[in-house]
Amino acid sequence: MTQVDFYILPEATSDARWLFACRLIDKVQRMGMRVLVAMDTEADARQFDELLWTFKPESFIPHQLINGGKPAPVEITFTADAGDHQGLLLNLSKTTPPYFSRFERLSEVVIQEQQSLQSSRERFSFYKSRGYPIETRKL
Repeated sequence: MTQVDFYILPEATSDARWLFACRLIDKVQRMGMRVLVAMDTEADARQFDELLWTFKPESFIPHQLINGGKPAPVEITFTADAGDHQGLLLNLSKTTPPYFSRFERLSEVVIQEQQSLQSSRERFSFYKSRGYPIETRKL
């Protein structure tokens, strides 16, 4: 069963959310786990792709948009395509991806912005009502 982790940030900006996501990806990828990042739009996916190249100049995270050629350890999707990933799903979209249950872990990053808090609460309730194990980490 998929382990669900909610990371609660004290900040209220999307930038803080995305930077935390980059740090989480960096850590998890160094541990050898493949990561799929779920985004809402192609524009968001491309912007996050750029951020992964630049957020930490001294590190390199091999990544790409999904179906960008040979599979990469970190891929970014904005469609229902999850490739062959099964490690970590990092959900940066506003909804629950339909393929989430095939992953070992699912991470949600929550910021202190009203709309984001509301959709995060809805996803939390969804996972809880279906019996998924949930960990909440306030940062």
